[in-house]
Parts: sequence; C-alpha cells; structure tokens
Amino acid sequence: MNFRSDNVGTASPEILRAVEAANRDPAASYGDDDYSAAVNDAFSALFEAPVTVFPVATGTAANALSLACCARPWGAIYCHQEAHVHTSEGGATEFYSGGAKLVALPGENYKLPAATLRDALAAAERGIRNRSQPDAVTITQASEYGTVYRREEIAAIGALAREAGIRFHMDGARFANALATLGCSPAEMTWRAGVDILSFGVTKNGGMNADAIVVFDADLVEPLSYRLRRAGQTWSKMRFASAQLLAYVQDDLYLRLARHSNAIAARIGQELAALPGVELAAPVDGNMLFLRLPDPAIQAIAAAGARFGRRRGGVIRLVTRFDMDEAEAATLVDIVRRALP
Repeated sequence: MNFRSDNVGTASPEILRAVEAANRDPAASYGDDDYSAAVNDAFSALFEAPVTVFPVATGTAANALSLACCARPWGAIYCHQEAHVHTSEGGATEFYSGGAKLVALPGENYKLPAATLRDALAAAERGIRNRSQPDAVTITQASEYGTVYRREEIAAIGALAREAGIRFHMDGARFANALATLGCSPAEMTWRAGVDILSFGVTKNGGMNADAIVVFDADLVEPLSYRLRRAGQTWSKMRFASAQLLAYVQDDLYLRLARHSNAIAARIGQELAALPGVELAAPVDGNMLFLRLPDPAIQAIAAAGARFGRRRGGVIRLVTRFDMDEAEAATLVDIVRRALP
C-alpha cells in the first residue's frame, strides 16, 4: 500500500508505447521533430483555441518559468499561503523571475478567494517604488489539499486579473483530476475563465518524465522560449517528451486515468469518514485525502507497511493513483476500522 504520492506511480502502458514508437527512427532535435510539431495542434484542439505548448521536465520548471514571464523582478505574484510555488519549490519562482515577490494570502479550503485577491490588489500601492508592484496571480488546481476551484471561482479571479491588468497563471499539476471533478471542458476551466498560461501536469497521472506549459496569451510565447532555453528546458531529444504529451491527451486518456484515482479517493473518504473518531481535514474533491485520525489508527497503518504523508495535528495525507487497485483501498479501510475502539 503506497499512498505517499501519485508521483510514486508507474507510467501508463499507453505512454510507454508512445515512447517506444518515438524511438524507432532518428528524428530532428530540439523540438523540430514531427511529434513536437503535432503537440500544438493536438492541444489547440483540446483547448478549442490556438495554443503554444512547451514540454518541460518538471512541474517546478513549468511554474517558475511561466511566472517569470508574467512578473517583473520588482513584481508581486499573489497566491494562496499553501500554494506549491510558495511552500515546496525552493524559491524557484523568485530565482527565475529575478526577484519577484510571492504574496501569500489566506483562504478557506486552501483556495484563494476572489474577495481576498481584490483586497490585496486594492492595498498594493501602485507606483510606490518601495512596494512590489502587482503583476500576476496564480492558483493551484487542484489545490495542495486536493480541493478544486469551481468554474465561477476561477472566472472571478480571472475577471479581477483582467481589471487589474495582471497575468493569471494556473498550476495544474493535477489538472486532469480537477477537470474530471468539474466535468467541464479544458477551455472552460482555463482561458475562457481568464487564465493566460497553464502548468499542465502529466507525471502525476501516468506520465513518465514530462509535464508541459500551455500558453494561451501569444505575447508570452517568445519570452518564454528564451527563458526555457536559458533554464536548460529545451531538450535535445524533445520527441520523447512530446510523444508522452500526445499519448496523454489522445482519446481522453488523461481523464480516464484521473477518474480512476478520483473514484478510489472518494470511496476511501466516504468509508473512513463514516467511522467514529475519523475526520476529513479537507473536502475530497480529487485524488488526495487529508484525514485526522486517532493515533492508534495511524500507528496501525504504519505497522502494516503502508506509506503515507504526515501533517501536524494527527492529520495524514493519502494520495491515490491511476494504477492503484481497489484491494489497496479496501485493505487500508479495514486496517483503520480494526484499529478504532
């Protein structure tokens, strides 16, 4: 039982077959191959608009380099106080932007409310040179605690961003899980709601070693291309990353994989929350669960060899995966049930 993260999962068979196919013949380097040329067309069809796609090696690279294009060195980037860019990326955004300041804001259910952003923008003191100047806002979809922004929440932030003249970035490390929850189109969750640039996660949901940046605002394409080159993210054998991206979105593979992991998380959450002494620390919107358990139950899970994350206050994190079977979930629930008085 490994609930530590969806990063521990295998690569999906479809992804592996795509990489194998890309390995059969020589191909042009640095993105001039046929696979990479097809990515923009495939994602433009997916998002129902012309987009430019850049494969990258990690979600951190996607976030930091996207935001570096959105903010000046003296700029302010607004985010939730639990956002991955703020808590878990080693200052990558600050580094690649040349010093832009992440302004961390509170919000219930680990989401940034539009009203909080509005207040922060109103207090920003534009034109005062000893203040960081508003340049961008970023949201994590799904959030660090697995909660999902609803379409109206995204649109409200997008409207504020347009009104304030700042860029809107979405960290979609678990984009597919959030989309599967909402049941809307990729366009409705992104550019139609005002998103300018997207970090598109693949690795956590069956990819091997590729994520992507999807650019909706054409003005960001050229500066991003230079930043990617300087950061070592223009791969020599780009076709292997591009092949993964193509396979991931073909025939809605990304949604099928996400729906599976979401369903297992929902089942675990429903069954455990019904037990005495078990409390959900956050709504189960996607494939992550945060549970407050009695210590004997936590010890029993650990003694059984299960891997999971720990948080303060007796909270554990469980992350389900596309390659997880129902037996893992059932065993976990049974262990907790037997450990409770």
